[in-house]
Amino acid sequence: MVDGVDPRQRPVQTGLAATVDGGDPTRRFVIPERARQPRSTAAPSSHLRSVLGPGYAGFDEQSGPRHVVLPATASVGLIVKICDSEHRPPAYVMGALAEHTVLDGACSPSYLRVFLSPLGAYRLLGMPMDEVRGRIVELTDVVGPAAPRLIEQLREQPTWRERFDIVDRLLLARLDDGPRPAPEVQRAWQCLLAAGGRSPISQIAAEVGWSHKHLITRFRQQVGLPPKTVARLIRFGRVLRSLNQGRPWERIAADSGYADQPHLIREFRTFTGTTPTDYVDTLSAASARRSSLFDTC
Repeated sequence: MVDGVDPRQRPVQTGLAATVDGGDPTRRFVIPERARQPRSTAAPSSHLRSVLGPGYAGFDEQSGPRHVVLPATASVGLIVKICDSEHRPPAYVMGALAEHTVLDGACSPSYLRVFLSPLGAYRLLGMPMDEVRGRIVELTDVVGPAAPRLIEQLREQPTWRERFDIVDRLLLARLDDGPRPAPEVQRAWQCLLAAGGRSPISQIAAEVGWSHKHLITRFRQQVGLPPKTVARLIRFGRVLRSLNQGRPWERIAADSGYADQPHLIREFRTFTGTTPTDYVDTLSAASARRSSLFDTC
């Protein structure tokens, strides 16, 4: 314990103040997670595709960056180190993030990562998602004795394909045992997606038959973030998918539901830690090295 906080459940550093070197946070942010490239990727079992994000990714890096910027996301990260390192536990869960986050300290030279979808995380991890929001939680505290066995098995395998298969089997075994999200929460999630994050939360609450307050409480418990924040992330995800279309920022802002371009810039800084222009420049440079991108939701 340090300052009364379990280091395995310490909140990660968030917000614009988390940028490094004390400079302008809109121009001196460090390596964005989206610009990192995995050594190997694979799709999960067809039975898991509704509860996982893009799939499995394996990273091998001789010298990882000292600081990594994670964008805001409603997804939950599951990371297992193949090679141990000084910073962060050997295996951990990264909860949903309402704003961008900087991970300080070099990454492991080799690790496996998978993103659990917002409602999939609730089902696979079997715990309230608001308890891990914005936190790094050691995997043992989530799944118990299965965590050290998983770490050992993954480190024994010589290939990423074999490691992905092991994680696949673990998640499949947990799929049937985990709690099911409330139908009302699932419906609210679908309403948010269908409207591109533009529907008023009060309207969604009426549609699912819950009070506004009750929807926020149950949604936050099972997704990790309140519905209004998720709506903003869904809307922002539409912006990210528009970046390669060559449209002016004013049109992207309007088409994605933003009041104006300054509104979009504020959201960009909150969710990524940088400006739209710097973000695109960084990803363009990374694209030359086969960058790996993933959605916020």
